[in-house]
Amino acid sequence: MSAPTRNPSLRLAGISAATSRLELMRIIWALSWPAIMTFGLESLVGLVDALMVGRLGANAVAGVGVGTQILSAVSVMNMALATGTVALVARHVGAAQRREAGAVVAQSLYLALAVGLTIALPVFFFAPHLVAVFKVEPEVLANGAGFVRIIILAVPCMAMFAVIAAGLRGAGDMRTPLAIGALINVINVAVGYTLIFGHFGMPALGVRGSAVASATAFTVGAGLGLAALLRRDGALRLERGRLAPSATLMRRILAIGSPSGIEQFLMQIGFLLYLGIAARYGTSAVAAYFIGVRILALSFLPGFGFSAATSTIVGQQLGARQEAHAARSVWEANRLAVSMMSIAALVIFIFARQIASVFIADPLVIEDAVVFIHVLAAAQPLMAADSTFGGALRGAGDTRFPLLTVIIGFYVVRLGFAWTAANVLGLGLGWVWAALLGDYLVRASLKAWRFRSGAWKKVQV
Repeated sequence: MSAPTRNPSLRLAGISAATSRLELMRIIWALSWPAIMTFGLESLVGLVDALMVGRLGANAVAGVGVGTQILSAVSVMNMALATGTVALVARHVGAAQRREAGAVVAQSLYLALAVGLTIALPVFFFAPHLVAVFKVEPEVLANGAGFVRIIILAVPCMAMFAVIAAGLRGAGDMRTPLAIGALINVINVAVGYTLIFGHFGMPALGVRGSAVASATAFTVGAGLGLAALLRRDGALRLERGRLAPSATLMRRILAIGSPSGIEQFLMQIGFLLYLGIAARYGTSAVAAYFIGVRILALSFLPGFGFSAATSTIVGQQLGARQEAHAARSVWEANRLAVSMMSIAALVIFIFARQIASVFIADPLVIEDAVVFIHVLAAAQPLMAADSTFGGALRGAGDTRFPLLTVIIGFYVVRLGFAWTAANVLGLGLGWVWAALLGDYLVRASLKAWRFRSGAWKKVQV
C-alpha cells in the first residue's frame, strides 16, 4: 500500500479490477475513518451536553430533547443541500473538473444562507407554540422554548457548515471537516460547562446555556469552513470568477437534494409522531427515548462514516465512468459497516443498564431506557446496511428511492405498528420501541435491492 496522501480522493482513480480486496478495504477505510471521527465527536459532545443537562433533572432533559427534535425538523434543508452538493462535487472531481466543483459549493452556500434566514425568524417567534405541540408539562415547555429560541438563530451558520463539509467530503477531503468539527465540539463543551452551571463568574443559564454554547460553536465552525475553501492548496476552492449566483446550478442542486430534504423532513415528523406515541406512557418514556437516541448516535457512527465514504466513491467513480468499481466498493463498505455495528450492538446490549444509569438516576426512566437500548442493539446491523446503501444511492444522485423507503418503512411499518400496539392492543412501551426493528428491516432490504438492480448508474445529475 502506498503512503497516505493528503487528499484521499486522489487515490480513488487507482481502484481497478486488479485492486485486491485488502487494498480496497484500506481505501474505503481511509475515506471512512475521518467521517466516523467527525460524527463521533459530534455525538460525544451531545452525550456530554446530555450529561450536564441531566444534572438539572428529567424536565430539563425532556425540554432539551423536544427542542432538539424541533431543530432537527427545521434543519432538513441541511440534508437537501448537502446531498445535492456532495453528488455534484463528487461527479465533477471524478471527471477532473475541480473548478466546476468549487462553483457548486458557492451556489450551495447562497442557498444555505437564504433558506436558513427564511426559516430562523418564524421559528424564533413561534417556538412556544411548536414545543406545545408535544403536550408536555409546563416546565418542559419553558425549557424547550427557551432552548429553541436561542439555537435557531445559528441555523444559517449550521447550514453553511453542512454544505462546506459535504463539498469537502465529495472532493475526498474528509480530514478538514474533522479538524473543524473537533474545534466546534471543544467550544461547545467549554461554553456549555461555563454557562449551564455558571462557572468562572458567568451566570447559570441552565438549558439556555446549552443552546448558547451550540450556537456559538457552529458560528465559529462556519467561519473556519469558509477559510478552508479559500486556501490555495485545498481539495476544494472558491474562485472569484465562479462566485456569481447561478439559477441553473442552484436548480440542479435542489433537484438532486430536494428528495433527501423531504425524506429528512418526513423522518423528523415521523420521530415527533413516534415520540408522541411514546409520550402517552409518561415523562419517563420521553426521557428514556432521548437517552436512547444519544446511545444510538454513538453506535451508529460506522454507518454514518461508511455512508459518507460510499457517497464520495460512487459520485467520483460515476464521474470517471467506472460504475463497476463503484459497485464493488459499496458492497465491501457494507460488509465492513455491518461487522463494526454488530460489535457495537453486542456492547450496548450487554451494558444497557449501566449506560442508562450514567445519564439519570430515576429508576423508572432507567427501566424504560434499558428496553429501548436493547431494541436499538438488535437493529444495528440493519441500520448499517440502510446507511451504507442509502449513502451510495445519494452519491449517485438517486435520491427519490430512499424517500420511498422512508414512507414505507417508517410511516407504514414503524408508526403503524407502534400506534396499533399502544392504542388498539394496549401493549406495553417495549412494543412501541420494537416497532423500529420492522422499519429498518424494510428500509435496508429495499435499498439493497435498489442498489443491486443498478438503476443508480443511469441517474443524470
